[in-house]
Amino acid sequence: MLNIAVFASGRGSNLEALHRSLAARAVAARIVAVISNNSGSGALSFARANGIPALHLSRQRFDDDASFSAAVLDALHRHGAELVVLAGYMKKLDAPVVAAYRGRIINIHPALLPKYGGEGMYGMRVHEAVIAAGDRISGATVHLVDEEYDRGRILLQDIVTLAPGETPESLAAKVLNVEHRILPEVVTMFAEGSIGQ
Repeated sequence: MLNIAVFASGRGSNLEALHRSLAARAVAARIVAVISNNSGSGALSFARANGIPALHLSRQRFDDDASFSAAVLDALHRHGAELVVLAGYMKKLDAPVVAAYRGRIINIHPALLPKYGGEGMYGMRVHEAVIAAGDRISGATVHLVDEEYDRGRILLQDIVTLAPGETPESLAAKVLNVEHRILPEVVTMFAEGSIGQ
């Protein structure tokens, strides 16, 4: 059984999609903790409603980066996490956390990396940039996490086609549907051992 910790900052729709998919597919994986930097996040509410340990860990509550990283690692170890899934987590993981879970942290990004990645490229900003560039396709990417924003090895991507008159909001909805599909696929591959370190 693969133990998963999910980090999320917002409403938690990717968390919900992953939770549903793991149950429907009977995958040998389970979510053992949900961690958020936002005490009011929908992700924490969803976790509590589904009997999953819900942890609010914010850097603001710690004296320095080292103590915050230690608290994150302690939470992961306490819950036996083997895979870390960043599902709409709006903070960069500190180097000690990345080092401890190297090759076992994945992120979902709402664009076709390496385009439209990097610091500051998240949420609606990504979709606005895609439309402003005149691109005809976009999509979502699941990738391994390293010390740089959105630079880790790409594990899976899928595309959407932009319609005439596409808005950032309508594109976001299309891309989110892709995210909900490919994130569980990658987690399933980890659970089945088909993704190497």
